[in-house]
Amino acid sequence: MSDSRHETVTPFPHLMRPLRIGGIELPNRTVMGSMHTGLEDRHRDAGRLGAFYAERARGGVGLIVTGGIAPSATGKLQPLAGTLTSRGDVAAHRRVTDAVHAAGGLIAVQLLHAGRYGVTPLKTAPGTEPSPIHPFRHIRLNAPLIRHEIAAFGRAAARAVAAGYDAVEIMGGEGYLINQFLCPRTNDRTDDWGGGPANRRRFLLEVVSAIRGRVPADFPVILRQSVADLVEGGQTFEEIAETARACARLGVDAINTDIGWHESRVPTIVTSVPRAAFVDFTENLRDVVDLPLIAANRINTPEVAEEILARGRVDAVALARPLLADPHFVAKAAAGSPERINTCIGCNQACLDHAFSGKPVSCLVNPRAGRETTLRLTRARRPVRVAVVGAGPAGMAAAVSAAECGHRVDLFEASGHLGGQFALAAEIPGKEEFAETLRYFTVRLEETGVNVHLNRRVAAGDLADHDHVLLATGVRPRVPDIEGVDHPSVCTYADVLSGRVEPAGTVAVLGAGGIGFDVTEWLTTKESPTLDLAAWEREWGVSRDPDNPGFVTEPVPDAPARRVTMLQRTEGKMGRRLGKTTGWVHRAAVRAKGVEQISGVTYRFIDDAGVHVTLSDGSAHTVAADTVVLCTGQVSERALVEPLERLGVPVTVIGGADVAAELDAKRAIRQGTEAAAAIDDRVRVPVH
Repeated sequence: MSDSRHETVTPFPHLMRPLRIGGIELPNRTVMGSMHTGLEDRHRDAGRLGAFYAERARGGVGLIVTGGIAPSATGKLQPLAGTLTSRGDVAAHRRVTDAVHAAGGLIAVQLLHAGRYGVTPLKTAPGTEPSPIHPFRHIRLNAPLIRHEIAAFGRAAARAVAAGYDAVEIMGGEGYLINQFLCPRTNDRTDDWGGGPANRRRFLLEVVSAIRGRVPADFPVILRQSVADLVEGGQTFEEIAETARACARLGVDAINTDIGWHESRVPTIVTSVPRAAFVDFTENLRDVVDLPLIAANRINTPEVAEEILARGRVDAVALARPLLADPHFVAKAAAGSPERINTCIGCNQACLDHAFSGKPVSCLVNPRAGRETTLRLTRARRPVRVAVVGAGPAGMAAAVSAAECGHRVDLFEASGHLGGQFALAAEIPGKEEFAETLRYFTVRLEETGVNVHLNRRVAAGDLADHDHVLLATGVRPRVPDIEGVDHPSVCTYADVLSGRVEPAGTVAVLGAGGIGFDVTEWLTTKESPTLDLAAWEREWGVSRDPDNPGFVTEPVPDAPARRVTMLQRTEGKMGRRLGKTTGWVHRAAVRAKGVEQISGVTYRFIDDAGVHVTLSDGSAHTVAADTVVLCTGQVSERALVEPLERLGVPVTVIGGADVAAELDAKRAIRQGTEAAAAIDDRVRVPVH
């Protein structure tokens, strides 16, 4: 019988229990999943990377897993990618592990061979199928090269021990080299390394053996295993199960599960994916192996994590982007304050979009992620009185950050609620997560003592007694100069999303940027797919049949709620400037709803019949519409700038008031944070 005097009472008891993996004990059931930050690739960035991980260690995460590190030159993600192939690499990695250990944390290195996903001319892969997402034809591995790659994994693991890592993780998912060996889709070999399932898993098993032979007996070896490839020609459940059994027999200490390939046509981590959508695939392994199982993908709150762990079929949860958003996620959960967590909203805008564009990774809701050594909110030597005008994302971030620096802050908002146009975005089907950011800022405004004034439209004279003004007055929808734009059928996107206008009948959407796609999804969706996992799986063609290779089937989306036509002035494909890793999801969702898309139009006039345009071939065309929604850009609200400057009040313009470029919350929150950190009581602070 347990002694209750020694039990720790926590609001998330399953999440906070220790977990043993090999020779280490995690203080809780959280793992920071691997995510490439862009700081792994150059030795000179080792200090910044160490600071990034150390902040998460101080925040209480049980185990950190690094971004993927190549075990060989042929396995690099790109030409300058990080490696563990030399003594110089060991020294650089030691700076990272020392920083994490000094912060009281544990850290594992992920060994990742990119295979055909590499963006280098030296990349190697098992089969003949080229990569659909990266250039360069790969070198098809012959038997000697295969042996070289296996040995490289073993040598890299030995170097990981020398570098001070507490464990290694073998990347066996996401369509990288090991996953390429495992799947018929990419392994068309007929020799000892291909053909049947046993031969296809041989490469992975020999990698495990090579690593086990080069590390101490109690040194943890974790396998990142794909449990749902979500591509045609993927693995069946029995193939996945037998791979897990075989790896367990060879000494793998835990399995961290992985979902989907980069080329999959099923979204796995964007905000429209239901929370914990894929946990069942991990739970299926519980009857197969007696190893710690770590579930991943769209687990972004402690409540969701606790519910998963309480079922008893998963032993830990992997959180990658949630720890970008809030490095103290675990500590706040342990303290019983989940409302204080800055929740990941799955937007990908500053993390994966940056990673796949070669930019350093950060976070839309936490711009300090990846900039721990350069963007500090230090206490002001001489606190001043600051006015923040506008409570959209830029204004909320600025107000909270200025208060954290010790300034006395007044936040003025003309409407009766916080959030500005970010609150409108939360109305879009699949973007309900955005409400979490509003909740977080609402809590932080109160915690930091910001004086919030709602329903308060201020003039310059009202701010004359403040030492600095941060102007975050945002944008208003741009109304284009089209004959008939004042027709009763015409409204703006803000009218629709705020509920002021209920679109009737058939709808024409003018503008095909991010807002145009968002509004079109709102118009065509009866209910949010995030609220119904079964409906979401039907929409994207996810199969639960264990005998279905890759677990994909024909998508069957719900019928659209309205008939919609999208129009844009420029020629070519719509949505070209949408997010790198999310744009295809929005384009596919709109296409599945049967939305007609017409590009290269010249608007002529609007009347009772609809929108009259000239097509790119010069012909006249009428788009029948009972409602016309304007998604034609924004105009910055900057009326207070000149009068404030005349009064001599230092003013910094941030967010949409600075640049009206769609609804750019990433730039808005970053600018708000930077402006607050740079407040000077004498001069205007430029923000770029």
